[in-house]
Amino acid sequence: MAHAASQIHSRAREDSLSGRTAIPVMALGLSLSLFFALSFALCVLGYYVLPSLPIAHGALAIPLPGFAFDSGPRFLLGLVESFAWGWYVALIFAPLYNFFVRRYR
Repeated sequence: MAHAASQIHSRAREDSLSGRTAIPVMALGLSLSLFFALSFALCVLGYYVLPSLPIAHGALAIPLPGFAFDSGPRFLLGLVESFAWGWYVALIFAPLYNFFVRRYR
């Protein structure tokens, strides 16, 4: 795993040295996944700490099928789904971005 990460980092560095700025998929995937998971956890915490806030917490069920506020296993399901959404975005966005950066530079 460390070897793969160093290869990704060196490829990104080579691209930046040649005037191109590539996005490393591994770094983007981990960053987005942790961002979405932390945001989800903070949102659920906010639901229990400040339930009177006028925020539509039920909207979390739209991108997170099966999620509900009623149990611990469903919270874990929402957390896993949030993490998965981060990887989904990274695996689609980074290669597309890198392709177009190389093509139009």
